Amino acid sequence: MQLEKPSECQNTTKIKEFILLGFGNTENLNTLLFILFLIVYTVTLSGNLLIITLVVLKKYLHTPMYFFLSHLSCLEICYTSAIIPKMLAIFLTGKKTISLWGCILQMHFFSTLGTTECYLLAAMSYDRYLAICRPLHYVTLMNNKTCIFLVSVSWIIGFLLITVLTSLLTQLTFCNLYKIDHFFCDFTPLVRLSCSDTWMIESVALITSSLGILPTFFITVSSYAFIIRAILNIPSGREKAFSTCSSHLTVVSIFYGSLMFVYILPTTGKFKDMKKAFSFLYSVLTPMANPFIYSLRNKDIKKILKKEFSH
Repeated sequence: MQLEKPSECQNTTKIKEFILLGFGNTENLNTLLFILFLIVYTVTLSGNLLIITLVVLKKYLHTPMYFFLSHLSCLEICYTSAIIPKMLAIFLTGKKTISLWGCILQMHFFSTLGTTECYLLAAMSYDRYLAICRPLHYVTLMNNKTCIFLVSVSWIIGFLLITVLTSLLTQLTFCNLYKIDHFFCDFTPLVRLSCSDTWMIESVALITSSLGILPTFFITVSSYAFIIRAILNIPSGREKAFSTCSSHLTVVSIFYGSLMFVYILPTTGKFKDMKKAFSFLYSVLTPMANPFIYSLRNKDIKKILKKEFSH
């Protein structure tokens, strides 16, 4: 269904910058919000860099599971870096404007990384499926070439799908309407401001989002369905078997749960604020929480951290 265009869009005066409305009228809280988001960003960078460093330096972490985890941490750093620095600049200066091309680029990088994360989480689910359901063939099936292939495909598909969307977005005309009711340049709020015919780009967006979310969601759910069934059939040691994938299952649940709410909820009325809240959850809070989820629920990482900090 094509997005409705307000009557103001009939004005043909082209605009070159937008205003990000963010969380509403927060001028009196800008200093507090700047400090809060700076802490969030610092914790996100530190936590994910710590995981990457541990995986690189500790040889016994050179396994497929930690290989995927290090790439997820790298992706989370890029993910938040596409959004939070601009938010910090807004809170610091009070200037909420962003250029047209700056907005398009932010949307491009954020959407590319989001799509890549869907495929990377699916690859991690498949890795856990092989480790638990086919342990005798795990080393053969999940070798170095397979790991590199799965990670490469995740990045390539994410880039290609969103590049098609971005190329169509650059052909739209924006006139008169310039206020984006969001805290970053997301696809739907941006397209709603266009005074061009958006039927084509909305159709392509439906296809790309389907290719990005549905196959990966199916792979992830199917993998854990087989994992849970296999664990239930184990006469003993169920807790140990499930502990190897519980962290990943937690991350997947938070990511897909918030993502689905964002795309399922209507874009009007009171649901706007709810969509912002869920967008904030998967775009800002989840990347910060992931290192804690993996470190607190992962025996290998906890063992390394205790050893390092005990000296």
